[in-house]
Amino acid sequence: MANLEDSFLADLEDLSDNDNENLDEDNGDAENMEEDVNGDLADIEALNYDDLDSVSKLQKTQRYTDIMKKVEDALEKGSDMSIQNQAMVLEDDPEYQLIVECNTLSVDIENEIVIIHNFIRDKYRLKFPELESLVHHPIDYARVVKKIGNEVDLTLVDLEGLLPSAIIMVVSVTASTTSGKPLPENTLQKTIEACDRALTLDASKKKVLDFVESRMGYIAPNLSAIVGSAVAAKLMGTAGGLTSLAKMPACNVQLLGAKKKNLAGFSTATSQFRVGYIEQTEVFQTTPPGLKMRACRLLAAKSTLAARVDSIRGDPSGKQGRMYREEIRKKIEKWQEPPPAKQPKPLPVPDSEPKKKRGGRRLRKMKERYAITDMRKLANRMQFGVPEESSLGDGLGEGYGMLGQAGNGKLRVSVGQSKLAAKVAKKGKDKQYSSGGATSGLTSSLAFTPVQGIDLIDPQADANRLGSGSQSTYFSETGTFSKIKRI
Repeated sequence: MANLEDSFLADLEDLSDNDNENLDEDNGDAENMEEDVNGDLADIEALNYDDLDSVSKLQKTQRYTDIMKKVEDALEKGSDMSIQNQAMVLEDDPEYQLIVECNTLSVDIENEIVIIHNFIRDKYRLKFPELESLVHHPIDYARVVKKIGNEVDLTLVDLEGLLPSAIIMVVSVTASTTSGKPLPENTLQKTIEACDRALTLDASKKKVLDFVESRMGYIAPNLSAIVGSAVAAKLMGTAGGLTSLAKMPACNVQLLGAKKKNLAGFSTATSQFRVGYIEQTEVFQTTPPGLKMRACRLLAAKSTLAARVDSIRGDPSGKQGRMYREEIRKKIEKWQEPPPAKQPKPLPVPDSEPKKKRGGRRLRKMKERYAITDMRKLANRMQFGVPEESSLGDGLGEGYGMLGQAGNGKLRVSVGQSKLAAKVAKKGKDKQYSSGGATSGLTSSLAFTPVQGIDLIDPQADANRLGSGSQSTYFSETGTFSKIKRI
């Protein structure tokens, strides 16, 4: 027992030692985690959201400055893209490298504009909180905020050209009932500065897209042949390059550049929600309204195929893209054709041969029942050199044919009984219609007489006696007619 107790105590001591070691390790991990969390919090707290430079840093980077300088120089030189060496690999071409950098920069500019838009929205929410729900696009929002400023009466602010007329009316009505208050001067100054920076970034993005558009004939000739150089540049810029665009499915290419539209309560029947830059193509604009969505899906599918051909330099001449564009045009024309007229269905050709009919007892009976008679056979015949009799005489009326010319001088011939009639007659003869000895239900064996009242008689014997003919029921056997002399 002592040994057993000692072993239990030893096990308990080992367990306690392991627990202490685990607690030490947990404490160490917790300390390290607290240090990491504190470090992250310190970095987050170090950010000053009141300062625009601490939020937006792209314009002050060396990469942004170098790329924009190269783009401006290339735009000044013009789109002279006579390739010195056609055998050069596309990835090794410095112009292509610049275009790839421009595509990456355009994506970074988009993200930077979104960050600045959030900064402007947080600052201007105190003045006009409803504006962000009425104007969704970041650049339009920045332009409107810069235009309005601290103005309370929006009737004094001219927003024409910045927003559609319907949105301007809604913004004016909403501003008259808003709960916002004018911003302090320093906050307003920071907001206007952020708006200017967002507009500057948007202008830089347009320059980048213009440069990429001028080089699209060389970089993506097939894609440019379908959607045009401008739309091809926007698609590549939004997707992040030609390779990224080639890897996208067609359903996502269709949505590149799509904006959230505010209809201000108007109908959504004619609005195109799920269409991006593709709606700016010539093919889409010339398509009837009822077929625009189908044309958009077709354009997105063919654009994806063309981008994949361009990404591997499959057809530098752009012939494949022109073939795709012609195929799209033919399909849209085919959709607009009216359906073929319904042709009248001709009647089937009548069968000259008699139809096959099955035989049997019923068919034989029917043929026998409707068979031509001997009288009709004689009426249908004519004897050579012998005139026939007619109903009106002198050959007028219905002719009797050989009827009456058999030598008996009669027009009607005796018609023999058919087999069917003979069979029916025989069957009716065999059938007994008599009552089989049964008496009528109205006859009775009791008779009422004035002498003895009820008399039991035999009605069958009386019937035999009356029907025997030995005694007349009307005339007496001994009576004669009386002859009355008239005076």
